Amino acid sequence: MCTAATYKTKDFYFGRTLDYDFSYGEEVVVTPRNYPFRFRSADDLETHYAIIGMAHVEEDYPLYYDGVNEMGLGMAGLNFVGNAYYRKEEPERDNIAQFELIPWILGRCASVREARQLFGRINVTDTPFRGDLPVAQLHWIVADAREAVTVEFVEEGVRIYENPVGILTNNPPFDQQMFRINDYMRLSAKEPKNSFSEELSLHPYSRGMGALGLPGDLSSQSRFVRAAFVKMNSVSENSEEESVNQFFHILGSVEQPRGCCEVREGEYEITVYTSCCNAEKGIYYYTTYENHRITAVDMHAEALKGSRLSSFPLVREEEIRWQNRNSIEMPPKRSDGNKG
Repeated sequence: MCTAATYKTKDFYFGRTLDYDFSYGEEVVVTPRNYPFRFRSADDLETHYAIIGMAHVEEDYPLYYDGVNEMGLGMAGLNFVGNAYYRKEEPERDNIAQFELIPWILGRCASVREARQLFGRINVTDTPFRGDLPVAQLHWIVADAREAVTVEFVEEGVRIYENPVGILTNNPPFDQQMFRINDYMRLSAKEPKNSFSEELSLHPYSRGMGALGLPGDLSSQSRFVRAAFVKMNSVSENSEEESVNQFFHILGSVEQPRGCCEVREGEYEITVYTSCCNAEKGIYYYTTYENHRITAVDMHAEALKGSRLSSFPLVREEEIRWQNRNSIEMPPKRSDGNKG
């Protein structure tokens, strides 16, 4: 399961968590403008907008989980199991395999408005990248600094929803996720007022009681409500450091620690990584489950006119900054037999 979010201060930020019980060996990947995207049924894309994002690279092909292009358009795919519906190829349509959708959109479109036009012609097919790589059942959030939409390919056809909260999780379909927010309209970041009864003298006894009832479990719907509440009430300054820091706090509200979501006996879903991309500057920040220190990759530090992928393996070892070890000589470690 996953959560995606948008955030706007002086710049526009786009990112997500990837929550799963294992990793495919994903990396931060920069695709330059002249890397040739070969599509199974559609015409090849020899030149396109440069893209940075998280991907698993197979046979020198970036299978993007999420990405942002150099024009500031972001897109992420999230699990949508049981509701996603892909078809066989259809004549007179742009037949795009599920794994090709992110590069097809980000390679061609500079805005959500342009992406909408392409989605009207797209038929997402169930063509796998390879036999041993199953077709993921996904829906997508597509966003720029002005707007966000959720795109779902279901049995009835393509559904494009305005996404006013800039948040997406997994099931149920997005219109149902949005409807459930009605159940929480009473929540507030402010102190609550007594509306229970005028005959009772009721008072808050703790800070934060305005948000009493905000769901805290790890289900998709609860994460959607919680992330939406945190994002819509989020406050930060405009600097890059403060904006990025706040974005990670927003998605930190839905992180999954190992042990709380068992998917099989002794196997647990965790937040494999959390990302935040400054979509206007092309800087991709991330943390991993094992390493909370923020790591950054700048797409503009790469040769964007080139034709070869640039890949950056994730830094997964915890990086702890010591404040006092360099100032004193540490005593030698005791051996196992020294009990004194």
